[in-house]
Amino acid sequence: MAGQNGGDFGALLQGAGRQLLNQGGQALLQYGAQALGNIINEVFQKKEVEQKRFLPSIKNYKVLGETRPSSFGPATYQDFKEIRSRCLSEGRLFEDPEFPAIDRSLYYKERLDRPITWLRPSEICDDPQLFVEGYSRFDVQQGELGDCWLLAAVANLTLHRKLFFQVVPDDQSFDEEYAGVFHFRFWQYGRWVDVVIDDRLPTYRGKLVFLHSSETNEFWSALLEKAYAKLHGSYEALKGGSTCEAMEDFTGGVTEMYEMTELPPNFYTILLKAYERNSLMGCSIEPDPHILEAETPQGLIRGHAYSITRVKYVDIETPGRQGKIPLLRMRNPWGNEAEWNGPWSDKSPEWRYIPESEKQELGLTFDDDGEFWMSFKDFCTHFSRVEICNLNPDSLDPEECPEGCTKKWEMSVFEGEWVRGVTAGGCRNYLESFWRNPQYTVTLTDVDEDDDENKCTIIVALMQKNRRSQRHQGLECLTIGFAVYRLPDYGHVPKPLDINFFKYNASVGRSQAFINLREVSARFKLPPGTYVIVPSTFEPDEEGEFLVRVFSEKCNNMAENDEDVGMGDVDDRVKEIAPNPEPADPIREFFNRLAGSDGEVDWQELKEILDYAMREELKGQGFSKDVCRSMIAMLDKDNSGGLGFEEFKSLWIDLRNWRAVFRLYDTEGRGAIPAYHLRDAIHSAGYTVNAHTLNVLAHRYGGQDGYIQFDDFIMCSVRLKTMIETFKGRSSGGDYATFSLDDWLNRTVYS
Repeated sequence: MAGQNGGDFGALLQGAGRQLLNQGGQALLQYGAQALGNIINEVFQKKEVEQKRFLPSIKNYKVLGETRPSSFGPATYQDFKEIRSRCLSEGRLFEDPEFPAIDRSLYYKERLDRPITWLRPSEICDDPQLFVEGYSRFDVQQGELGDCWLLAAVANLTLHRKLFFQVVPDDQSFDEEYAGVFHFRFWQYGRWVDVVIDDRLPTYRGKLVFLHSSETNEFWSALLEKAYAKLHGSYEALKGGSTCEAMEDFTGGVTEMYEMTELPPNFYTILLKAYERNSLMGCSIEPDPHILEAETPQGLIRGHAYSITRVKYVDIETPGRQGKIPLLRMRNPWGNEAEWNGPWSDKSPEWRYIPESEKQELGLTFDDDGEFWMSFKDFCTHFSRVEICNLNPDSLDPEECPEGCTKKWEMSVFEGEWVRGVTAGGCRNYLESFWRNPQYTVTLTDVDEDDDENKCTIIVALMQKNRRSQRHQGLECLTIGFAVYRLPDYGHVPKPLDINFFKYNASVGRSQAFINLREVSARFKLPPGTYVIVPSTFEPDEEGEFLVRVFSEKCNNMAENDEDVGMGDVDDRVKEIAPNPEPADPIREFFNRLAGSDGEVDWQELKEILDYAMREELKGQGFSKDVCRSMIAMLDKDNSGGLGFEEFKSLWIDLRNWRAVFRLYDTEGRGAIPAYHLRDAIHSAGYTVNAHTLNVLAHRYGGQDGYIQFDDFIMCSVRLKTMIETFKGRSSGGDYATFSLDDWLNRTVYS
């Protein structure tokens, strides 16, 4: 039997070798012997195949992000100070037309079972205040809306003064300059968005229905919830959600989700390091499908979101023994007596073994305030999921951080786009197009502190942008994910990485699955080196914008893995064509006949010449006047509006080259270049562009069918050459050029 297996193994290995050679021996030589191991791994592991997952209730899943929901029509910018000033001068209270005090602001599907009256705080109580004796996590009390996930995030927010006032600006109150208008700020796709609201709040029999404070005349939390509801379109849109998304929108951080059934072995260390970096943390228990929020025998609430407010190894002294025990402090957003009743709960006997000095350092209290401690072991046993929001390094004021929580993440961020036929390559399952996706390099040099493996922690987060604004068109979240590849420490690889690299190199890390969420993230521990992150949709040709962020414990150098925009070498296949028109050339004759006494042709005369010369490619349609005007502008140094023969001759050389390039890539013979050949065509014409420029060119000159017509390709080439030469003429060989506004307008408007 062993011999039989050995024979099978040998045959399989030989087959893998033949497969390698068949797939391209040249590429094997280029990428080295490591490729053999990767291919053999792929043979035995049945290749890297990406898995696609869908959220079962994606129709109801909130895509956090737009300042206005599509159901209320287009967004209009609202300036808080301008609105307040206008209302004060007119002696009236603000009524928000963007989020009116009507039923559609409450719900989009499930009508409430009681009549709601919208009241201003002054109609609810005497002496309304934004804050009563400051703010704290105990101010946040859940109402009748199932948004405990939001409450958990708000409770975490109150722990950090700078974060809190970033979201709840302190330039507003019920006393000075009160006009019934308030504003709150939320992070949306790399930027902070100001959301303006009026202060009419939903009530029943004179009491707030939704989120409220423990103080009856304190309203910051109720107004914050209203602003967040406006961001999503209605209060109902806040029913059921993920704490990490709210924490992300309050901080601009990167979130991670952990299932207790799949925890990494160093999870407590992850929690401890997250706490040291002031990360916001929440957790929950899998809900009972038959009961909305049911209490367990241990006093915990299923389906409820808790916040983690402390992580610490606590000194413990038992008879004959001393040591440290990993504990966590939790808070139930209800802020009531519903607390954990197991070991380390309030007044449990375990606290007898903690020294008094340690109790004082912990600030230990045993009030019925919803806050309690529990051991890490019990935490892992009783909770189902943990969400961590890692803050960017500028989020907190170091002076306000608790003792021992002064460390910061290092962060890099890039914006990008997937464009159909150009940079929307799909996942690794689609090898032929995968390499066309945007690529980003991350260089890790310093290992983590106290890391026995000498590795670097890195968190990669991929967020898709602006999907809610397109939901009225039937578009939901794209299915997204990413892969991480290590670059070889020596030798040359193309930039961006080409198909052969991905054919012969396996990824060293991937998002857990491709899923239709707003954001996917994953944590890796990698040896020092340079890595490439490839974000993608699951299927090719799915268009969308995205944000990719990288957090690391030590410095990470992140850059786009792409070419620089500039001039390159013209393809040898194009050079073979003799470009100069001879004196007997009928084109020259045609030029002389049309030029007239001034010896120049204007755009209309140029059009006649070129329509005749390029009639085969134009298929009888002729060049557009915009192309002809741009050609004149490209070479018209004296701004006369015409070209002499020498200038025309230079243009003709370019046109002959560009026509030769077009013929090379019109592979289907339809008089058009497929968009996925655009980068190659631009290379052959003698230019280099990065993915950003490529996307812009595809948007500007590509058709809805994914092809670029001859006329558009010539226009693209003319503009590319004109703008590069204009820049180079002012840059002195550097990366920057200086133009006056007058000069810039003359050059860009005329071109």
